[in-house]
Amino acid sequence: MAPWTLSVVAGVAACVCAAILYLLLKTGLAWRLATDIPNERSLHVRPTPRVGGWGIVPVAVVAMTVVAPSLWFAALATAFLAAVSQVDDRRGLPARVRFSAHVLAVAALLALFPAAAPWWALCALAFLMVWLVNLYNFMDGADGLAGGMALFGFAGYAAGALLSDHPMPDLALASLALAGAALGFLFYNFHPARIFLGDAGSISLGYLAGALGYWGWRGGAWPVWFPALVFAPFIGDASVTLAKRLTRGEKFWQAHREHYYQRMVRSGVGHAGTARTWYAFMVVGITLALVVLNRSPAVQWGTVAGWTVVLAVSGSIVDLRWRRFQSTPSQQSEV
Repeated sequence: MAPWTLSVVAGVAACVCAAILYLLLKTGLAWRLATDIPNERSLHVRPTPRVGGWGIVPVAVVAMTVVAPSLWFAALATAFLAAVSQVDDRRGLPARVRFSAHVLAVAALLALFPAAAPWWALCALAFLMVWLVNLYNFMDGADGLAGGMALFGFAGYAAGALLSDHPMPDLALASLALAGAALGFLFYNFHPARIFLGDAGSISLGYLAGALGYWGWRGGAWPVWFPALVFAPFIGDASVTLAKRLTRGEKFWQAHREHYYQRMVRSGVGHAGTARTWYAFMVVGITLALVVLNRSPAVQWGTVAGWTVVLAVSGSIVDLRWRRFQSTPSQQSEV
């Protein structure tokens, strides 16, 4: 595939997404569609439009339909989830309604396009994909973070789809379009953010991270570990935080400020510093995934295990910094 084709797809996606969001801000429509009002759990202090999905989702849906028609159902399901999530952004929906929509979109994809795997393996994948949809929403809480993860994550998918022993050009083009749309969103979301992603954007990106990851595994472009390693920082933070809250008997779906990225922001690293640190981890993890993509299973899984240890140690460092921050007398009232 010609490099200029890849550049054009990513560039057009970035420009179109940025243009849509610019118009929403310029006309004032952004505030009428959905606005995030700060509360005691927020990391920001002023009302901010939650309309990032209005730029990303149309670009994603059109791009997959045009450059990767084999992904037509993923495009359709993304539009469905964005619509449900927009209602949630505007008026709020019960958790069971939102969760049912997530399960339906994932189950339908796996049922219509099953992989050559045992039923129990597909059930496990369905569970993990539903979790990815939700964790992406949980991790959308700091300027530039979720958008940056989409930029690097889908760019990693594109590289993997092209460098694989079984390349999938259509998947690469769709992934590059998503990375480009994320870049267009980041123009307005990097600190200080003028626009937030919102549920319509975060739920859609979480679904696409799982759906395109599944599509690449189903088509033989990469092993099952590849999508998990690409999005490992997000998956690790959300999963560990969830486990901690469940062991304490807390309601994991309620808003809180216990994620590692939230603790980094609150303990002095700041929004921009936190985003850059996570970008670095994403780049290293994706590079490792690409380097071992076509190597032996032993090397691949050894790399996955090693990177898991690195992330665990990094999380421990954040926890240590947080405990020191909490012990500072001047911070007692803040935490």
